[in-house]
Amino acid sequence: MAGTGGIAEMSMTQSEALAALHRVFGYEAFRGEQEAVIEHVVAGGDAVVLMPTGGGKSLCYQIPALVRPGTGVVVSPLIALMQDQVDALRALGVRAGFMNSTQDFDERRVVEAEFLAGELDLLYLAPERLRLDSTLDLLSRGKISVFAIDEAHCVSQWGHDFRPDYLALSLLGERWPDVPRIALTATATRATHQEITQRLNMPTARHFVASFDRPNIQYRIVPKSDPKKQLLSFLREEHAGDAGIVYCLSRNSVEKTAEFLSRNGIEAVPYHAGLDAGTRAAHQSRFLREDGLVVVATIAFGMGIDKPDVRFVAHLDLPKSVEGYYQETGRAGRDGLPSTAWMAYGLNDVIQQRKLIQSGEGDEAFRRRAAMHLDAMLALCETAQCRRGQLLAYFGQDPDPAGCGNCDTCLTPPETWDGTIAAQKVLSTVVRLQRERGQKFGAGQIIDILLGKRTGKVIQFDHDQLSVFGIGTELSEGEWRGVVRQLLAQGLVAVEGEYGTLVLTEDSGAVLRQEREVPLRKEPKKPVAARSASSGTAGSSGSGRGRTKAAAAELPEELLPAFEALRAWRAEQAREQGVPAYVIFHDATLREIVTVWPTSVAQLGGVGGVGEKKLATYGEGVLAVLASLGGTSGTSAPAPAHHAEPGGDDWPETDAEPEPEQDDWI
Repeated sequence: MAGTGGIAEMSMTQSEALAALHRVFGYEAFRGEQEAVIEHVVAGGDAVVLMPTGGGKSLCYQIPALVRPGTGVVVSPLIALMQDQVDALRALGVRAGFMNSTQDFDERRVVEAEFLAGELDLLYLAPERLRLDSTLDLLSRGKISVFAIDEAHCVSQWGHDFRPDYLALSLLGERWPDVPRIALTATATRATHQEITQRLNMPTARHFVASFDRPNIQYRIVPKSDPKKQLLSFLREEHAGDAGIVYCLSRNSVEKTAEFLSRNGIEAVPYHAGLDAGTRAAHQSRFLREDGLVVVATIAFGMGIDKPDVRFVAHLDLPKSVEGYYQETGRAGRDGLPSTAWMAYGLNDVIQQRKLIQSGEGDEAFRRRAAMHLDAMLALCETAQCRRGQLLAYFGQDPDPAGCGNCDTCLTPPETWDGTIAAQKVLSTVVRLQRERGQKFGAGQIIDILLGKRTGKVIQFDHDQLSVFGIGTELSEGEWRGVVRQLLAQGLVAVEGEYGTLVLTEDSGAVLRQEREVPLRKEPKKPVAARSASSGTAGSSGSGRGRTKAAAAELPEELLPAFEALRAWRAEQAREQGVPAYVIFHDATLREIVTVWPTSVAQLGGVGGVGEKKLATYGEGVLAVLASLGGTSGTSAPAPAHHAEPGGDDWPETDAEPEPEQDDWI
C-alpha cells in the first residue's frame, strides 16, 4: 500500500508541475533534464544542477516553489537585476519579491510582511543577507518550500568567480534539514563540481549534468591586428543593428572602444566599475530595454543579464579562463537563435596575461592555478581542431569526433605546418642574447633581429652583429608574431619580469636539440562567414533587416510585416510599463504567433510562452495587431514544439561594492 501511495503521490506532483508549467509559463512540456530535476526537488530531495546558460535552470527551482507549500528562497548574487527578475515573474502572475541593499527600510518591511503572511511564491536574497541574524530569524518564522542556491560556482575557491559569502551557505542544510536545496550553475569543471558539493554540505544530493553545448552559438577567434577596426567590420557586416556585448580588459580600453563605435555609427555605451553607480545602472537599463544597443564593458558587466536577444558577444582581449569565456559568451543567443561569439586574439594578449599572473597578488598555489586556467584558454585559442569540441572537453563532456560544423575551425579548417625550425630560430635568438650579451628582450626585439631590421634599438645594442641577425626573412612580421604566440601557448618559451621579456623553459632544450617537433597552425588569411547553427547557411547575421534578421530567420517573407508589427506593439507595451521588451514576450514567441496566426484567445493560448496571466493581459492586444493586418495568414506552418524558456540565471554580483579591476596597463 505504501508503494502504491508513493506512485500516486509522484504522479500528482508530476501533474502539478506540468500544470504550473503550462498555466504560468505557457509551455506544454519540459526539456532535457528539467523534468527529472523538478520531480526530485518537489519530492523533497537535494540536487546539484549543472546546466548551460539558456538551458532553463531557473524553472528547476521556480516550479518546485510554485508546487510545494511555502515560499521558495533563492540565494542569488544578482542584486543589480533582482528587480527585473521579480518584474518578469510578476508579469507571469508569480508572487515574487526580493530583499537586498538597494531597498529602504519601508520597502524591506513590506516584503518581510508578505513572506510571513505566506503571500510570496519566491523570495530573492543576496548571500550577504544570510550572515545577518535578523534575516535568519525572519526565515525561521515563515514557511520555506525550497532553497535555491544560484550561481553555485561562486562557492568554489578553484573557480573563476569565488565569493566568500557563499561559504556560509552550508548552514541552510544544518538549520533547515527538511527543506530541499538545489544548487545551480552554468559553469563548472569536475573539480568545481566536487567543491560545490563539499562546501555546501550536500553529500546526498542527486547530481544532474546537462550538455554544455550551445549549438546556436558560432565560436570564432581571429588574429588581432587593429582590433577596434576589426570589431567595427564584424558589426557592420554581420550584426548591424543587433544588441551585443563587447568585452575589454581595462577601463581605458572600454571607454575608447565605446567612443570609437559611437563615432562610427554604432550605438554603444561603456560599462565598468570606475563609472558611478547611477551611470552603470542607466547603461544597464538601456541595454535591457532598448533594441540594438551595444555595451562595451569589463567583466563587471553581465551580472545576471537575462536579455534573450543578445546576438553577439565579442572579446577584444583574451579572457583569463575557459570558465570566464564560456560564461561571457553564453550571454549570447539565450533565445536559441543563431548568435556569434567572436574574439580578436594576439601575441600581446598572451604576454600581458602571463605578466599579470606573475605580478599579481596571491601565493604560489594561486599563481599556479591562474597559469593552468590561462594554459587551457590558450589551448582553446590555438587549437586546429573543432573549437566547440575543445570547449566541451574542458568541462568533461565528450565532443562529436566529426566536429560541430559551426565554429571557425570546422567551417574553414586551419592549415598546420612544421614549425620546428622557426621555433629553433626564436629560441636560439633568446639564447644568444642571454648567454652572449647577458640581455633579455621582449618579442618585438626578437622578431626585429630575425627579420634583419636595423631599428634604433637593434643598432643601439649591436644586435645586428649577432649570428642570428636576419636568419628569419622567410616569414613576415605577422607570421613571426604568430610563431612566438604559439610557442608561449605551448610552454616552449615564457614571459618574465615587468617588461615581458622572453626566456627559455624546461621544454625549450628538447626543441633546440632536435628531440621535439613543433607543429604550428598557419594564420588564417580571411575571416569565416557567419552561418546559421541549424542549417549551415548564411543566417543570423548581416545588414539589411539588422536586428530582426536572426529572430525572423526562419519566417517566410510574407510573415515579416506581422512580426515587425508585433515587435512594435511589444516595444510600446514595454515603454508604458517600464520593463524590458522580453518581459512582455520573447522574439521566439512572436515568431510562433505569426506562424500560427491565431484568430481567438483560445488559439493564442496554445502558443508557447503564452501563460494564463499573459493571455489575459495581452491577448486582445495581440489579436488586434494581427486583425489590423488583414485577416489570417493562410500559409501558417504547424507550430513548433513548446519548450520551457530559461529563467534569469547568469553572472554573479555581490551585495557589496564592485571589486577593483586591473589598472589600465594596456
